Amino acid sequence: MKFTLTINGAQHQVNLEEDTPLLWVLRDSLGMTGTKFGCGVGACGACTVHLDGQPVRSCQIPLSAVGNASIQTIEAVHELSAGQQIQDAWIQEQVPQCGYCQSGQIMSASALLRENPTPSDSEIDNAMRGNICRCGSYSEIRKAIHLAASKGDVNHG
Repeated sequence: MKFTLTINGAQHQVNLEEDTPLLWVLRDSLGMTGTKFGCGVGACGACTVHLDGQPVRSCQIPLSAVGNASIQTIEAVHELSAGQQIQDAWIQEQVPQCGYCQSGQIMSASALLRENPTPSDSEIDNAMRGNICRCGSYSEIRKAIHLAASKGDVNHG
């Protein structure tokens, strides 16, 4: 079936089965490899993207469920004020170790700050709960989110 998707502000047409997971559309069909495959069951968060601004596990979203929603991937998260501030804070706090989960972590963190520009530790923990870091960088992730939040208005852009 033919689908037209809006990804990072651009239109993309794909001709795939309707049950194809969004993750494989992004990675295999469109070459957007910033979104990672982690577990395939939506438990680790490595494949997190934004669907109409909400963080979702792309391995669990069939192509047919996307509809007219706007998709944003790690490749364009810097276009959001919150996304740019999160990326800058990630670097400043030296969050990544192996880096594999970081795309999903950044996508979840930027969605959190867009919704809640001054989250508490428990709100951060709750928003990031589904993102697993095998290197255990959770305290650095929390510090980076607080740092990004301290930089000002993350709700625009």
